[in-house]
Amino acid sequence: MIRPLTTALFCVALAACASAQRQQEAQPPLQVALPPAPPPGEPIGLAGLAEAQLRVAFGPPALVRKDGHSEMWRYDSASCKAFFFLYPSGSSFAVRHVETVPRGRDIAADDTCLALLRAHAAATPVS
Repeated sequence: MIRPLTTALFCVALAACASAQRQQEAQPPLQVALPPAPPPGEPIGLAGLAEAQLRVAFGPPALVRKDGHSEMWRYDSASCKAFFFLYPSGSSFAVRHVETVPRGRDIAADDTCLALLRAHAAATPVS
């Protein structure tokens, strides 16, 4: 008696799973639009900046993310964030691209944000 009952419950559960799977397959996948690409161009004087020069200009980054042979340095203020993308250049790294959030009007980096971050670094004592 127990064996036929167990077999019957197993078959019912299996049928329910197959039905649920068919319903999920019938729904179209969710489409998410990508944000628009940032405007082309780099802020004057930052592309090609060596990592040591970047530290002098902006201080220590809030975050360093290493991805293979590249690095992303993030600098934060209360009103904006700057992202510097560095790639190998000789024996160290150099800035190849800069973006800010919020973005600039004509390029991916906002000059006001970068100036604010530079001023913050200049006002922060070096330990």
